[in-house]
Amino acid sequence: MKTSPVPRILLVEDDPTSRAFLTAAVEAVPAEVDGVDTLAAAMALGNAEDYQLWLFDAHLPDGSGIDLLRRLRERHPGTLAVAHTATGETEVRDRLIASGFAEVLVKPLPAVAVRAAVRRLLGLPERDVAMALSSIGDADAPIWDDDVAARALNGNRAHIATLRELFTQELPNARRSISSAAVLGNVDAMRGELHKLRASCGFVGAARLAQAVQELQAQPDSSLLLAQFDRAAQDTVAPPAAG
Repeated sequence: MKTSPVPRILLVEDDPTSRAFLTAAVEAVPAEVDGVDTLAAAMALGNAEDYQLWLFDAHLPDGSGIDLLRRLRERHPGTLAVAHTATGETEVRDRLIASGFAEVLVKPLPAVAVRAAVRRLLGLPERDVAMALSSIGDADAPIWDDDVAARALNGNRAHIATLRELFTQELPNARRSISSAAVLGNVDAMRGELHKLRASCGFVGAARLAQAVQELQAQPDSSLLLAQFDRAAQDTVAPPAAG
């Protein structure tokens, strides 16, 4: 097994933009991060390596964060674990805590909040001042909100540009998946894709799209809101990524 002078953290997140954001946030702790996108990959690494902390997405393409935690705890009962999710409902948080997660992070959230949680759980000194993330989206929401992105990424403009480029590359695939699920009437699949996309919007400051996603989540059977989402996605991809 590898050794490191800084904490080693296993990050599991299937959305590329969210994974890139969380990796950058945690590496600044400082920490060494191994990022994977499936339960199967996490099982392979988690059983082969020693980690000081696990950072698991609650919803994965091949399972759940709760199931992953249960399986890895069979061999590593003392490893600390944090769940991250775009679902802010109290019952979801309570279920995750009851399953053994020490903390639940609700996406989107600023990088300083991620680092604060990691440092607190690992007993490391605090070096960031906690920052509140303002809600995004109103009737006249801009396509890109640089202030939201700056708060999420602690003002790192280079990271903002990089993550926005990745986000706009992945957005057409997410848009197609959501549209296809809508055509098939598969509301669960729609909500799953929208759930992931909403967190990514917050990380990169895609304000207009975030608003459209939130409204479509509430009424996934609305053809009007689906058309609004589609227009917002097109507008987000069309302009330059940097604000």
